[in-house]
Amino acid sequence: MSELFHPATAETGRLSRSRRIVVKIGSSLLVADGQLKRDWLAALCDDLKMLAKAGAELIVVSSGAIALGRGVLGLPSGALKLEQAQAAASVGQVALAQAYADALGGRGLTAGQILLTLGDTEERRRYLNARETVSTLLKLGAVPIVNENDTVATSEIRYGDNDRLAARVATMCSADCLVLLSDVDGLYTAPPAQDPNAVFLPEVPAITPEIEAMAGAAGSELSRGGMRTKIDAARIATSAGTTMAIASGTRMNPLAAIENGGRATWFSARATPASARKAWIGGHLEPRGTLELDAGAIRAVVDGRSLLPAGVRRIEGGFSRGDAVRIVAPDGRDIGRGIVAYDHRHAQLIMGRNSREIEAILGYAGRAEMVHRDDLVLNDQTLETAPCDTAAEEERGHA
Repeated sequence: MSELFHPATAETGRLSRSRRIVVKIGSSLLVADGQLKRDWLAALCDDLKMLAKAGAELIVVSSGAIALGRGVLGLPSGALKLEQAQAAASVGQVALAQAYADALGGRGLTAGQILLTLGDTEERRRYLNARETVSTLLKLGAVPIVNENDTVATSEIRYGDNDRLAARVATMCSADCLVLLSDVDGLYTAPPAQDPNAVFLPEVPAITPEIEAMAGAAGSELSRGGMRTKIDAARIATSAGTTMAIASGTRMNPLAAIENGGRATWFSARATPASARKAWIGGHLEPRGTLELDAGAIRAVVDGRSLLPAGVRRIEGGFSRGDAVRIVAPDGRDIGRGIVAYDHRHAQLIMGRNSREIEAILGYAGRAEMVHRDDLVLNDQTLETAPCDTAAEEERGHA
């Protein structure tokens, strides 16, 4: 066996150790002959409750809307025309959301529905809006139920499978773990149905050409994504610091089975979500502007705090919300990089001001931070800072 693969360890507790988990549900697990598998969904929600009690934040990326809507509308089996698929999705999304709301609500959890298109995870402003919505739902203790918005998506502007969508959601939300539940129980060296000598791979430390060559077309009638899309999802997730598992969802309580050391293929993350995001901000985004800080703000960010408007003394550039900006000292020294929370026009209006004044100045309640600490990357050198300015220090006392 190649050194690329690790032997099975049947490790337990891998899910409950994660802070934020994305679970992707394949259509064939949730819907059969146009009908919802209510017992299976109830068992899944038992698992989600278990993980929530362990302290995990949960996001579900669920297929099944078209399959469920097809049954409700009585559409025939076989390929659907685009307008039929969109109609089925429209009906199925309502039924699917209600099913999750009922099942989770019966266990003391609140469901929230989010419908995404390809553009929502590719276009910067829409990406930020989607991320903020998911983040707010999680802070409020809700479980976002995410699906592709098949009512408006076409073949030219859609993901086409929820494996890659789940990976994008996981990276967008800085999830620690992504679990792809489907009708396959992991990655094999060859399609097991065709090759009796196929070997199951419990651990994949890195996605190599050898691993990619093993990706067959394992997928059911209702599951559009085969093993190829799962490997693509693993590449997206692991490069952003998210560990990923492929496991069978055909059994009851599939997440509990994984938690107890059940069979799954685990793809190792290259870093943590936080470090991967910091590397992306620091090395892969072109700065669109500059924020010059006062001495107190420099000390604050060096101490690991967010950059507040009160500590910004000068702004350059025509940046937009979500763009990268340079963070500099009064003498021009480059301190680091950050993702700015305001357009340059609004940033100019609130710089040097207390965060409590933002709503009165802008007419809406924006973020308290100009750059959140999670979106801030400092240079390696140690910075010598002067004592804090009085106004900036007063501001930070209320942050």
